[in-house]
Amino acid sequence: MSEERKPLSYPCGPIPGPGAAVEVAPGVLWLRMQLPLSLDHINLWAVRDDEGWAIFDTGMHTPATVSAWQALLAADGPLGGLGVTRVFVTHMHPDHVGMAGWLSEVHGCDLWMTFGEYMNCRVLVADCGRAAPASSLNFYRRAGWHAAAIDSYRIGYGGFGRYISPMPQGYRRLRDGDTLRIGEHEWRVVVGEGHSPEHACFHCPALQLLISGDQVLPRISSNISVFPSEPSADPLALWFSSLAKLRQMIPNDVLVLSSHNEPFKPLHARLDQLHNSQQRAVERLQQALLEGPKRAVDLFSVLFKRSIDEPLLTMATGECLANLNYLLHRGQVRVSEDDEGVAWYQSV
Repeated sequence: MSEERKPLSYPCGPIPGPGAAVEVAPGVLWLRMQLPLSLDHINLWAVRDDEGWAIFDTGMHTPATVSAWQALLAADGPLGGLGVTRVFVTHMHPDHVGMAGWLSEVHGCDLWMTFGEYMNCRVLVADCGRAAPASSLNFYRRAGWHAAAIDSYRIGYGGFGRYISPMPQGYRRLRDGDTLRIGEHEWRVVVGEGHSPEHACFHCPALQLLISGDQVLPRISSNISVFPSEPSADPLALWFSSLAKLRQMIPNDVLVLSSHNEPFKPLHARLDQLHNSQQRAVERLQQALLEGPKRAVDLFSVLFKRSIDEPLLTMATGECLANLNYLLHRGQVRVSEDDEGVAWYQSV
């Protein structure tokens, strides 16, 4: 049986509720926090350290998440009243970094992130309260958004930091290939790209674990998007390269501790599924463009096989543009703009 066709297994049993924990390996606890989103949860990980617990990802900064952390860290809680020694964040998205500042301040410990994730997070949080720049409005207008969607984007601009507690002004930098001693074991940092600028995964060979963040998920695929800040970016190529890197560097038999859904194995089967599914999506899009010029918004049904409502419009547009840019960078499509500045794509 090919790797892509191998079924995934989920060996860790019942999902922990808020304020509870499940041990997935000696000294490694699975935590789960609720999210006020359609994707309604995030998995977090606590690893026993010398004087307490190292925490991997943190949840959004909401009253419910604060309460859950207080229950976990209480004297009679699953973390046994021990403190937090370090906070590791895989990447900058609010469900991962939202409580990092709160945990770091309450426990007097360092925040560890890659440079690209920490600095991008600081920049986006600083947008709170600013008016939407004309370049961003033009970016979505060029993709084919109608006036009402542009107005909605303008009104909601700067909301990235809404669920992020104040970030520490300093941090400890993670680099690809770093080896970290956490408690009794060594963990290696493996950086991926595509979903976010410099996403950190953490591999523990001794425990046969991979904390994968959003870089590898078992039942859903990572959002790979182009944003107004870098309209010509090619994140899909970076993501394909990162999947290949993980396949090469990480053994197949690790238990993958992903940020959403449940811990799973085997790793390589899922990497193949993700790569091949995305490649088929690119091919569907290219085939659709043979029929004639189309805007990004015209291709949602081709990529996602359903209509896209306004709450998902930004994400869907970013992902569609990632696929289009991938083809543009390889000379497989061309683009032109009409008199209103809207981009039309067509196969070469």
